[in-house]
Amino acid sequence: MRIGKRSLKQEIIVTEGPRKNMPRLLVSVILALAFTVRASFAQQEDVVWVQIEAQPSLSQAQNVIRKYASQLQDVNGFSLGGGWYGIALGPYTREDAETVLRVYRRDNLIPRDAYIAFTSSYNRQFWPVGANLLTSAAVVAGSTPSEPAAATSVVAQPAAPLETTLPDETPREARASEARLTRDEKKELQSWLKWAGFYNSSIDGAFGRGTRASMSAWQGANGYETTGVMTTFQRAALKKQYNAVLEGLDLQPVTNTDAGIEVSIPTGVVALESAEYPFVRYAPSGDIDAQVVLISQAGDQTTLFGLYDIMQTLDIVPLDGPRERKNDSFVLVGEDANRISHTEVSLQRGEIKGFTLVWPAGDEERRRRVLSEMRSSFTRIDGVLDPAVGAEAVQDIDLLSGLEIRKPKLSRSGFYIDNAGTVVTTAEAVGSCQRITIDEEYVAELVGLNEQLGVAVLKPSAALSPLGVATFRESTPRLQSEVAVAGYSFEGILGAPTVTFGTLADLSGLQGEQELTRLALAPLPGDAGGPVFDTGGAVVGMLLPKSNGTSRQLPEDVSFAAQSTAIRALLGDAGYSAASGDAIGAMAPEDLTLHASEMTVLVSCW
Repeated sequence: MRIGKRSLKQEIIVTEGPRKNMPRLLVSVILALAFTVRASFAQQEDVVWVQIEAQPSLSQAQNVIRKYASQLQDVNGFSLGGGWYGIALGPYTREDAETVLRVYRRDNLIPRDAYIAFTSSYNRQFWPVGANLLTSAAVVAGSTPSEPAAATSVVAQPAAPLETTLPDETPREARASEARLTRDEKKELQSWLKWAGFYNSSIDGAFGRGTRASMSAWQGANGYETTGVMTTFQRAALKKQYNAVLEGLDLQPVTNTDAGIEVSIPTGVVALESAEYPFVRYAPSGDIDAQVVLISQAGDQTTLFGLYDIMQTLDIVPLDGPRERKNDSFVLVGEDANRISHTEVSLQRGEIKGFTLVWPAGDEERRRRVLSEMRSSFTRIDGVLDPAVGAEAVQDIDLLSGLEIRKPKLSRSGFYIDNAGTVVTTAEAVGSCQRITIDEEYVAELVGLNEQLGVAVLKPSAALSPLGVATFRESTPRLQSEVAVAGYSFEGILGAPTVTFGTLADLSGLQGEQELTRLALAPLPGDAGGPVFDTGGAVVGMLLPKSNGTSRQLPEDVSFAAQSTAIRALLGDAGYSAASGDAIGAMAPEDLTLHASEMTVLVSCW
């Protein structure tokens, strides 16, 4: 009795119908019968596999493959070469593999980036232990429709090659084929050997003793005779190993005539989202959180330098990483716990063009290879992006040309206490910061901290020249006298500090704390760290944040400040001094506001 193609396909389609949650056991039983069913029709179709993962070590691959084997049928493990190990389902016909891929992806049994692979991609099988399905797969491909479907009869058939392969060569023939390689092809071969870990010298296209030794080492590691001269087939096998890491990414050349750029990008994981001058954005299209941004605009060196500064404010360029700016180009590398961003831009003949690649952290091999392909393929063609492109897009204060602007984790207020730009702020503003900035522009470091008092001292990385500095009041202010707090109430949204007026309610805290004063005013969270002034413009303290650690809810207009004497003591301990004195007379509110704005700063934690 002959079994037609419809048997396997129809059964799997059952799982794609209305009952999408049909028990996995049925799918497993169907797939377990695949070998016997497909023996009757595999003659006309290639035998393929569904590759679901690749791991950089055998131990990691064995740990992962056990988890898959406990849930799925037809799980196999193969060496990929170059120290990588693949986990695959199969073997299947192409049609069966596509169905399996679709069903298992839908049911979240395999990763979304799983893909169909050919037998030629795999070397020695390591799972199941003792199995050798690479030979069996070839046998299945060579069977005829009239043969019995029993597994024993399949195994007994003589093996037939799965696909046409390059013929192997004698050492003499290998030398002759090698001699026909161009210098660039020889360099490419050396780079493949270096990637595989067998070559550690310069890429010069000269096959000396070092290159010959690396060839022998690769041959030995891959089961070939160690002649030191690679055959055409062996060079193709090494190239396949080198490119295996890119499978599923679908690197394809893309031409964007609007931007005037040609470049190869991983179209398997990103897709065109939108264009908004001067960026063309390719967003993630699957499970890999990758992005590509093409950059194109007309301009000169001033435009280029401005773009260099702007790019570093974008969320796609993390804070940490090397930066390099030259007269006609720049490179930005940003890295955090989740991603790595690489930007390259250059100026040529009045046109500024480049790209940004954003790739998940921890996937360095693929990121490096994709970046290399993008750099080598990047080509300028006529034209730059029209400034009107994207003008109709919805405007958002948090976006720059469609790209999200990086925001600090927290922003509070502070104030200058000397002419070198030393700043006093609240301790709340500097906790767990990767970076601290003053007015979002100047990087600062923490040089003093009193957590009990809630006061921190910052020193800018480069000396600043403030318009004004604080003068701390020496005498005790009068109870119920007017005070004013200057601060960035809305955490920098307004771009300038505001002044909140109130009164001095007490010279100590609620529990009699002598280092605190109680104020009758209602500030916002962003005001914390700002200076508290008397009517003459002298600083009587620093506003502290509202306490969130107590179950007792205080009235809205009850606030506290660290007294000026306690702040001056902290500055002295840190090796800094500040001016002190008593103001004569009262300032008009508008003059006090101007006086406060000259010394009050925005402190941001990134």
